[in-house]
Amino acid sequence: MLTLKQIYDDKAKVIAGLQKKHFSGAQEAIDEVLRLDGLRKSAQQQKDAAAAEMNKISKSIGALMAQGKRDEAEAAKAQTGALKAQIADFDAKMAEAEEAQTKLLLTIPNVPYDIVPEGAAAEDNIVVKSNVPHHGGDTVGTWVGEVYNDEAKLPHWELAKKYNLIDFDLGVKISGAGFPVYIGQGARLQRALINFFLAEANKAGYTEIMPPTVVNAASGYGTGQLPDKEGQMYHCEVDDLYLIPTAEVPVTNLYRDVILDEAQLPIKNCAYTECFRREAGSYGKDVRGLNRLHEFSKIEIVRIDTPEHSDASHKEMLDHVEGLLQKLELPYRILRLSGGDMSFTAALCYDFEVYSEAQGRWLEVSSTSNFDTYQANRLKCRYRRAEDKKVTLCHTLNGSALALPRIVAALLENNQCEEGIRIPKALQPFFGDDMIR
Repeated sequence: MLTLKQIYDDKAKVIAGLQKKHFSGAQEAIDEVLRLDGLRKSAQQQKDAAAAEMNKISKSIGALMAQGKRDEAEAAKAQTGALKAQIADFDAKMAEAEEAQTKLLLTIPNVPYDIVPEGAAAEDNIVVKSNVPHHGGDTVGTWVGEVYNDEAKLPHWELAKKYNLIDFDLGVKISGAGFPVYIGQGARLQRALINFFLAEANKAGYTEIMPPTVVNAASGYGTGQLPDKEGQMYHCEVDDLYLIPTAEVPVTNLYRDVILDEAQLPIKNCAYTECFRREAGSYGKDVRGLNRLHEFSKIEIVRIDTPEHSDASHKEMLDHVEGLLQKLELPYRILRLSGGDMSFTAALCYDFEVYSEAQGRWLEVSSTSNFDTYQANRLKCRYRRAEDKKVTLCHTLNGSALALPRIVAALLENNQCEEGIRIPKALQPFFGDDMIR
């Protein structure tokens, strides 16, 4: 969540940033945060004054008793009792103001960086790089995938049926829509991608974590899924646990209430997990096949870093994700998200999309974000600076590297040929073959 220092240092910038994110009532919310902080400070000052007076009177009681001034001593004791009651009242007022302030801050999104473009939706995102020239952005290389009878390109759900890779109907039978069953070569392709992505993360210096796939509410609040995304998470009500929407949640929460040494940073973790999302309100062609699922596999990369190095960390993460797409020989583009299309918690976010030839559209496969101190403030994730031993908030970052469903969709659709479905060279050692037949 936003820090009070952030707000006091440049209130106007914070409000303008929230408006860029299209957060309704930004001015009113920030004014209320400051009003509550004023109440807390006032109660603190009154408490401090009462405590100082009580200490002064307490010290006089012994002297009064020694001088035989028993009545005055008893009156002083009564004064200290009254002051103690006042202090308890001030404590209650402080706690009430602080609780109300925290609850309000939890509902206020992060402030986007200046580089984030203005805009209300996905249409306002900026393409910053593409390996497909006619789709804009700075072209790096050119995708030269094989073209096989373009007009006859099959969408992945038909290819999955043709080669018996995925059974969507069986998933509906045992769980419901959005829970596919992978079979034979389809299951092998999933496992190959998971192992390939983990191997690449390991080569890039990420330490693999195998976290739980259910978390408590404190973890959801720590990374910002709660209260913002409560309706999109599967909730186990009896135990008050949540199925994770991404490995970001448990992995980042490893560092909740932790003070790190600067020498430990940057911390680089990766994790493969199943992810669970209710996707309430999703409908239409965008949910066909693997396009939008309730359960899916994903490899997440997470970094904890210093404020001075987090920009460089973000760039390294972007390069890593781009390298994966290049090795998979997929047409891709990178977008800098506009204020209105960014997540609640991000200060800066880039999306990676791959092009689906059969569907004729771009499919998002990764969001890679810098959260600045927003998550760290919720998590109380801090580090001790080597220079002056000062304890300060870390920066947190994460990204998908990668989410499997739409990668599988693009691999199937873009690599279909007369002999079957071609497996990219980098993936072949993990899959065990060069073709799905």
